[in-house]
This record gives sequence, C-alpha cells and structure tokens, in this order.
Amino acid sequence: MDPQAGSRMIAPLEGGASLSRHPLVARSRDPRVRQARGFREAAAELTGEILAAEFEQERSVAPRRSEAKKKHLVQPNQRLAAERHPDRDSEHAAIALVARREKGGEALRLPEEEGFFEALHAGLVLKSAPADPKLGSEDANFGIDRIDLVGSGPGDRLALVVTRYIAPSSTRVGTGETPLRTLLEGLAHAAVALENRAALAEEIEARTERKIADAPPYLFLLGSPRYWELCRKREAQRGAAWIQQMERLAREIEEKTGVSVRYLSLKLQGDPGWGYGEGHPTFDAEPRIGPAWDAGAGRIKPKARPSKRRSTAAPATAIITPDLTRPVRDYRISEHYVAGDRIQHPTLGAGVVQGAAGPGKINVHFDDRRSVLVHDRAAPGA
Repeated sequence: MDPQAGSRMIAPLEGGASLSRHPLVARSRDPRVRQARGFREAAAELTGEILAAEFEQERSVAPRRSEAKKKHLVQPNQRLAAERHPDRDSEHAAIALVARREKGGEALRLPEEEGFFEALHAGLVLKSAPADPKLGSEDANFGIDRIDLVGSGPGDRLALVVTRYIAPSSTRVGTGETPLRTLLEGLAHAAVALENRAALAEEIEARTERKIADAPPYLFLLGSPRYWELCRKREAQRGAAWIQQMERLAREIEEKTGVSVRYLSLKLQGDPGWGYGEGHPTFDAEPRIGPAWDAGAGRIKPKARPSKRRSTAAPATAIITPDLTRPVRDYRISEHYVAGDRIQHPTLGAGVVQGAAGPGKINVHFDDRRSVLVHDRAAPGA
C-alpha cells in the first residue's frame, strides 16, 4: 500500500469509509451519494483536490489483469445479447454502438464541436480475478469490475464510457442510482484503466487497428435522455443545484488529474431504440450524441420575493391644476403641451394637460373624463 495514502484521506465518509484502500469505490457506496435528495450536498463537499488524491490511491492499488495472463477486451455473452433484458439495456446500448461501427458506421460527433467518438469495444474488464470476500477492501479487485464501453475520443485519447440507458417509457431510475455515484464509480475504474493503459492500448490496436494516444483518458457518462430527465425531476428547480456541482467537479477533476469528464446523452429513435434481428442489439435508426442537459441548466434562479397583497381599492389619482398664467389654447396635434396647460378641444371641451402619456402623447383631464391625446405631430399636409 502507498505509504502516503493515509495522509491523502480527507473528507471522511459515514462509517469511516475514507479509510478504505479503495476510497473512490467506498465513496460511491456512501448512503448520501446514493440518495436522490442527498447526493447534491455530498457533491458540494467534494473538490477536485480530494478526488485527485483518491484517484491516485486507486491507481496505486489497481489490479493488473495482463499480469494474470487475461485480456481486457472480452466478448459479451452472446446468449444474453440475443434478446431484450430491460436490466441490461445499458449494456445492450453499448453493444449496439460497437456493432454500428463494425458495420461501417462513422464516428459520432460530440457536442460543442469537441470532436468525434468511435466505439471500439463493449465491456472492458478491469479486475484480474473475483474479489476475495475474506480480504474485503484490502483486495485489489474490491469494487472493480468492468466499464461498459471503450473507444477513441478526440486526439485519439482513450475514451471510457459508463452507460446509463433508461428507455423512454420508463418511469423511474434504479434504487441508489445517482449521477454522483456514476461519476465516482467511473472515476475509480478510469484510475485502473489508466494504470493498465499500455496493455490496454496494445490490445485495442491488435483488435481494432486503432492507436491510442499516450494521454489522460476521457470519461464519458453517457445516459439516455430519459435517464437525465428522471434524475432532474427528483430535485428542486429541475436539478439545477446538483448540475452546478457536477459541472464544477468535472472542471476540477480535469484540472487536477487530466481526466476529461463529459456528461452526454445518447439520443435514439424508438423504445428502446434497437432490435435483435441480427442476433445482437442493432439500432433502428442512426444514433446521436448530445449534451446531458442544456447550457445554463446549472444556474440556480433566486427565489422570487413574496408579492405584497394588493389593495382592492383603486388608487387615487392626483389631478394637476391648471396654470392660470398660461392662455387657453385651441387643441391641435401639431402643438406641444406640458402639464398645467389649458386646452380647448373641439368635441371634448375644456381640459387641463396632466402630463406625458408616452412618446407623442399626453394625458388630459376634462370635466367628466381623462383622455389620451396626441401632440407634437406634423400637421396634415405639412
């Protein structure tokens, strides 16, 4: 174990989870992280510095699958991929993305003109062996399993993808499932993948003829539009508060570790959006990748101040008295009038100008009414 690991453990979790040899895994299992109404506060307490220290700890104890003479790129179970299993929709969406690429589909454009993503393999296995229950968190494989999808991102950087696909007809997200939990689990697995980058890049090139750049990876949290919609519905202001925290953490993680976190949406047509006519998931129509939420969704709007109760009585209107030093003038639209002027209207009679009523208009008080008249206008035929 890293001798400095103990000094890195900060922001303790409930039950002493921060003392775990696998701090990111332990943090992802913290009850507050898993609560729909509590994960925002948990995210607010985290910083890029905390997560970077825990990321390095995860790297230092990462299992080495290649040393166990095992491959990272393992083919999905063909029997389970041959028909719909709703609890495997996330896995099947990843398989369909790879199948599309293998049939000649072009790389998918990422939002904000950042570049393209090419799906290379579904199911990146990272553990070197099943975790030993007797060792618990002391086992290098504790909490480590697989990443749903691996590919090539902008700059040929390794792209690690955690999929969260909820079909359009779904009405709930899984118990304990929150965006923060997904981020922490993905970051823990990204640490293992980065520590095994050389072996992983060699396998990817041998299988797909794609070279992976020697650079920190991307971590894509790729959910369906319905997944992000349901997550946002569980929070006040449509999730603005937790979105703000998640965007902040993504910036700070990239600054401290180099791992570029992106929150993305996999947009498909249909429910779920693929079929099994070829013995594995294939899309019904071309998929698109968009942002998980609109720009500015993380802005928290200030609460509106309670409105004062309005009186039902109409407010009294002060009446401007006439300026007797000024002569009575016949009303003409070409003339200019100010408050206090006395005018004689051909049909309304005598009145007193009360003041401006807008550009080119005046309020005039007559004996039994108030009227808005025009003034300062060019005379007809002028």
